[in-house]
Amino acid sequence: MTSTGFFITLEGGDGAGKTTVITRIRGYLQDQNIPCIITREPGGIEIAERIRSIILDPAHTAMDARTEALLYAAARSQHLAEVVEPALQRGEIVLCDRFVDSSLVYQGNARGLGVEAVRSINHFATGGLAPDLTLYLDVDPEVGLARIAANQEREVNRLDMENLAFHQKVRDGYLAIAAGEPQRVSVIDANRPVEEVEQDVLRMLRKHILKDFEDNLSNK
Repeated sequence: MTSTGFFITLEGGDGAGKTTVITRIRGYLQDQNIPCIITREPGGIEIAERIRSIILDPAHTAMDARTEALLYAAARSQHLAEVVEPALQRGEIVLCDRFVDSSLVYQGNARGLGVEAVRSINHFATGGLAPDLTLYLDVDPEVGLARIAANQEREVNRLDMENLAFHQKVRDGYLAIAAGEPQRVSVIDANRPVEEVEQDVLRMLRKHILKDFEDNLSNK
């Protein structure tokens, strides 16, 4: 538990279905009258969204890996200050599409900057704030990229242009984090239809967080 609320992050490779799943989780929580917000990284607030547009612009192929990592951390710091921390102080559940784990695997592992170097940057940016629960949607890179190619409405960004080996490094990085932090990270097979993934996600939420959160509400 963080402050008086709960901080839940969704992670996964490109095409894992995070945006769809997080929207469905919000609908479930609202049906249960549990206060929640959904947000995303990079983004979620004006300054961070402007940084997002710079990072993910397909025209910015010359961006240095360190620059990329620092921009993500800067957007994250602003996002926490304006969105995440106030919501947690209000006692809400915060559902965030990506957080520090994304930087560790994309810049630390796939870009080769080193996980610990990127972790250090982000510890400064976040003040050490960590999620109460991370739901990692594990998808084979081939499956995720095929989904992106088939979805004409999805934003196509600079990371989508990376090759299969890059995305495999991303997956390897996520699996390493999950193996090292099983108490925080729950791995969910996202190669399946979204309805099955959603049911697994809701089971994880009920198991790890929702019961305690509902008990806290009833005791107020």
